[in-house]
Amino acid sequence: MTEASYIFLAGASRGVGREIAINLTEQNQKIKALLRAETTRPELEAMGIKIVMGDALDKTAMEQAMQGDTIQAVISTIGGLPKDGERADYLGNKNLIDAAVKAGVQKFILVTSIGTGNSAVALPPQAMQTLGAVLAEKEKAEQHLIESGLTYTIIRPGGLKSEPSTGNGVLTEDYKIAGTIHRADVAKLVCRCLFSQVADNKILCAIDRNMIYGQPEFTEFTV
Repeated sequence: MTEASYIFLAGASRGVGREIAINLTEQNQKIKALLRAETTRPELEAMGIKIVMGDALDKTAMEQAMQGDTIQAVISTIGGLPKDGERADYLGNKNLIDAAVKAGVQKFILVTSIGTGNSAVALPPQAMQTLGAVLAEKEKAEQHLIESGLTYTIIRPGGLKSEPSTGNGVLTEDYKIAGTIHRADVAKLVCRCLFSQVADNKILCAIDRNMIYGQPEFTEFTV
C-alpha cells in the first residue's frame, strides 16, 4: 500500500472492525473509517483515524465517502439488524462494493461468516435455520463482490468471541470446517490478507486451531 493512500474501513465502531482499526493504526496505516453514528467518533479520531459519516444503505453517501482521498483498499465487516426491510449484510456491502469500483479501489476485503455459501455444510441444521436469512444476505454480498471485477478476499470467521487474541487464528480454504475464533485474531488475519497477494481472489474460513468443531484435519492457508 502506498504512503499517501487510505484504507477505507466500514464497521470500525465495534467488533472485528474495531480490532482491525487497532491493528492498522499500530502498523501506522492511514485509515478512513465510515461511521453511521457519532458515538465512537472521538475515540477513533484520538487513534488518528479520519472519520467519514454515512449510512452504507445510502448508495450516494457511499460514493461520496470514498471521494477526496486515494483509497487503496476497502475492508467491510458490516452487517446487523434489518432497517426498512433491507439488511446491511447485502445492500450495505453492495453499495460499498459499487462505490469502490467507481473510486478505482485496488482491493476489497469482505468479512462474512462460516455458514455462508458452500460453507453452509459446516453448520448444523438448527444453526442454519436460525441464521439462514442473514447468511443468504451475506452470500449475495459475496457474489456481488466476486462479480464486481475488484481484487477481493472473502473471510468467513467461525463463532466469534470478544476476548484477547490467542495468536492461534488460522485460515483455510476448507469450507467444511467450523469452530470458534476471537475477534482480535480475525482482525490479525484480515490485516495479513490485506498486504498479501496470495490471498487475492480467495474465499477463506477463519478459525482458532485450538477451537475447531468435529473435524480436526484441514489444510492451513498461509498468508
